[in-house]
Amino acid sequence: MVTNAEFLTRRQRAVPRGVATATPIFADHAENAELWDIEGQRYIDFAGGIAVLNTGHRHPGVMAAVEAQLTRFSHTAFQVVAYEPYIALAERLNALAPFSGDAKTLLLTTGSEATENAVKLARAATGRSAVIAFGGGFHGRTLLASAMTGKVTPYKKKIGPMPPEVFHAPFPTGLNGATVERSLAAIDALFTADVEPERVAAIIIEPVQGEGGFHVAPKPLLEALRALCDKHGILLISDEVQAGFARTGRYFAIEHTEVEPDLVSVAKSLAGGFPLSGVIGRTAIMDALDPGGLGGTYGGSPIGCAAALAVLDAIEQEGLNARSSAIGAHMKERIADWVSDGLPVANLRGLGGMIGFDLLDSEGRVSGEIAKSVCRQSLEDGLILLNCGPAGETIRILVPLTASDELIDQGMSIIRGAIAKVSGVEL
Repeated sequence: MVTNAEFLTRRQRAVPRGVATATPIFADHAENAELWDIEGQRYIDFAGGIAVLNTGHRHPGVMAAVEAQLTRFSHTAFQVVAYEPYIALAERLNALAPFSGDAKTLLLTTGSEATENAVKLARAATGRSAVIAFGGGFHGRTLLASAMTGKVTPYKKKIGPMPPEVFHAPFPTGLNGATVERSLAAIDALFTADVEPERVAAIIIEPVQGEGGFHVAPKPLLEALRALCDKHGILLISDEVQAGFARTGRYFAIEHTEVEPDLVSVAKSLAGGFPLSGVIGRTAIMDALDPGGLGGTYGGSPIGCAAALAVLDAIEQEGLNARSSAIGAHMKERIADWVSDGLPVANLRGLGGMIGFDLLDSEGRVSGEIAKSVCRQSLEDGLILLNCGPAGETIRILVPLTASDELIDQGMSIIRGAIAKVSGVEL
């Protein structure tokens, strides 16, 4: 029997060390919210491929749609020979767009492509060049996306200089004095010291930060950004790559605030495990570029489009938005109990099934090392779990929304036990 250790040796020889992997195991097969490694060990999956599997591993409807598409064709390049699934998916996404008025959708392959093309469209539509993003935000690893990402290590380290005219304001986490007022004051300071508002094409923000620590953007901030954009002719981009498609209990996280963006970048759970991303935007913005100005060889893959249409069916037919809200409420209740039990848990937050919390060291400080240790211990106990945040201090939960209550409770019990073991708390 092959072992994880043997595969790890092969990986180290063949794959650049810059490609990090959170666990030392190798997948063999998976089903819904469970995964088995090549050694036959079974794990509950609370990572969901980093928010890609809201509908679970190998959702029956998604697999059937992909198999049906495979019997017809796998690729033509939409720019060479078009096909109906691309149009059908664009129509579905346009109808779901979290803003009023007509919409159009561009389909791509990766989240980075989505955020970069959103900026590209914003620049074309406004005739401006600058972009404002937020500290702690994550918008991808390609060069412009890395520039917009609000964290140096590991995303910008050693690869500068970054593309010009990308500016950052602090994100109001509610921690260490980070408030909405401070964020807005920082943008005013940018307008005074660095870039006039008439040169800003777009402000890009995650309604719930992903890699930044699952911090929810306060409604007053988003309302103020909308007003600021309207005042100065700036476009508002909602980056829903991680927070979209029922993860927060809505199709898009920004819907919780009723603030309307101009452009929305999407990816991850859009296609249930198949590579697909997109930009949904107001028609006038989406039509700002001439034919040939948008696209990509694999953009809007027919396989991905078939999968995405099935994902949207599953969200609707299985009530996954309501399911996400119920999962999140239940998890928050359990985590609140852990605090009562004396576990070093703090800053519980999130929307719907997108839940995060921080772990503290013996002196009450948030600790990335404690969080990493809890993830390692959880893996040993049969649960795949991820951390995030500026120092890796946040445990984030991204369990498939199709998981059973029993399986979710098993996973939550493993986390509780892992925190107790790492922190030395007797339960």
